[in-house]
Amino acid sequence: MAFALKKRGPSNFDRASDGSMTLMEHIRELRNRLFRASLGIVGGLIVGFWLAEPVFQLLKRPYCRLPGTTNALGQCQDLLALAPTTSFLMKLKLALWLGLIIGGPVWLYQLWAFIAPGLHRNERKWAYVFVSIAAPLFAAGAVLAYFVVDKGLGFLMDSGVGGLSNQFEVTAYIAFVTNMILLFGVAFEFPLILLMLNFTGVASARRLLSWWRVVIFVSFAFAAIATPDPGPFGMTLLAAALSLLYFVAVGVAFLNDKRRGRGRETYAGVADDEVSPLDLSTEPIEAGTRVEASAPIGTPEPIDAPAPIERRYDDMT
Repeated sequence: MAFALKKRGPSNFDRASDGSMTLMEHIRELRNRLFRASLGIVGGLIVGFWLAEPVFQLLKRPYCRLPGTTNALGQCQDLLALAPTTSFLMKLKLALWLGLIIGGPVWLYQLWAFIAPGLHRNERKWAYVFVSIAAPLFAAGAVLAYFVVDKGLGFLMDSGVGGLSNQFEVTAYIAFVTNMILLFGVAFEFPLILLMLNFTGVASARRLLSWWRVVIFVSFAFAAIATPDPGPFGMTLLAAALSLLYFVAVGVAFLNDKRRGRGRETYAGVADDEVSPLDLSTEPIEAGTRVEASAPIGTPEPIDAPAPIERRYDDMT
């Protein structure tokens, strides 16, 4: 007995790409994507609730390295909780952060699956490249922030007034560490903006390199204002890292311009306020060919006299 194969129609991705989906279908698609993304975050939250205690101990290590935070047995003293609900709420907060990170592949994919149909093929390709670079950059910024917290807390304690206990309130301490990690991670995405300007043809590598004074100044100003650590160690390290990433991004932009053949245009080396070079060499002009005289125009034929008004129209008109 032969079975006919059921012909599959176009997928939702294809229909969204060619614009054949209706508004209600787009809304249903968004609802389904949000529901699946929520499931991914909830699953990550459950796993994060189980991993919250080890992560808390990891974030507590810089505090335990401070002088005066260990007892006679060499054990690190506990952080201070000012309310009965502080411990539980802190675990929920850490679990939520971990849930967003663990469930990141799920909700990022759902977000991408909803946006991608509206992009061209080459735009999707570059989006894959930028996302694959963004994740390692954020991780590198987070690791550097942990190193800054580890080394910067000692400087802050030694530079402050004496006679104070080093026992910190747990909410303020965890907020300080997580804000540093988030700030450094987001700041490390700065080179992607420069590469996006270059890859889309908005700014050439030479134009990006001409901004180096402004970029270095803005990097130090941003680090001084945005860094939660008031010590010079964290601010200088963040500004130096941003400056280094800027020059790395400019180097990649030069390679991209060389690959695409940019800079070889006729007026590529001429500044905006510079007069372009003119070719003043003379060339001999040959004599033109003889133009023959045109034939005379004949006499026009006489025009017939118009008919009387009563003869111009028939009975119908």
